[in-house]
Amino acid sequence: MCTECLPFDALHRRGFLKASAAIAATALVGAGAFSGIAHAAALTRAQRDKLSPDEILALMKKGNKRFYSGKREDRDVLAQQRASAKGQYPAAVLLTCIDSRASAETILDLRIGDIFNSRVAGNVENPDILGSMEFACKLSGAKVVLVMGHTACGAIKGAIDNAELGNLTGLLAKIKPAVAATPYTGERTSKNYAFVDAVARKNVEITMADIRKDSPVLAAMESNGAIKIAGAMYSLETGVVDFFAG
Repeated sequence: MCTECLPFDALHRRGFLKASAAIAATALVGAGAFSGIAHAAALTRAQRDKLSPDEILALMKKGNKRFYSGKREDRDVLAQQRASAKGQYPAAVLLTCIDSRASAETILDLRIGDIFNSRVAGNVENPDILGSMEFACKLSGAKVVLVMGHTACGAIKGAIDNAELGNLTGLLAKIKPAVAATPYTGERTSKNYAFVDAVARKNVEITMADIRKDSPVLAAMESNGAIKIAGAMYSLETGVVDFFAG
């Protein structure tokens, strides 16, 4: 017989308090923290605000593990859409590449409303993206800035090859410092995928440094412990995201 069916006074008070605490913890780790229970609704302000930057990163790591293990949560996306329609309280803002195979929401097993996601070829920063990040963190309460590159990135290859095409030329110029700064003793060409991936990681590291340099708002928030700026690399081959600090 379930405890809900018993009279209140039939429950031992200490047992009841323990059960209540367990239910609250489940709500935070599940419905309130990206995932954990099927058909979870959207993240609320209270649930987001209880999470630290490190806890948010840990939840993204767990979501990626579910993804590459083939154990993604069974979600009611329409319920999430309805729950988030009147307000959004994302826990993080991501800067990722536009690559069609590297959707952050999918590979981190996230729900509608869990993150802001800025996407641009080569995951480079610019004033508009920085403004978006400042809105996400300072005004909306996101606690993590995550720059995520990926293996076999076409933008990285283009920068290595000095490709030129309209506005793409200027975008690739933002990646070229990473090409020059990548230590590598082998073949430094776009045909060498080990070199391409090394440049992609260096590009993430440089972008993280540029965010701190070009946004005093975000740099101050990180210094105060309000947010954490982190990096990651997604493997198209394995589905695994490698998180790192910088």
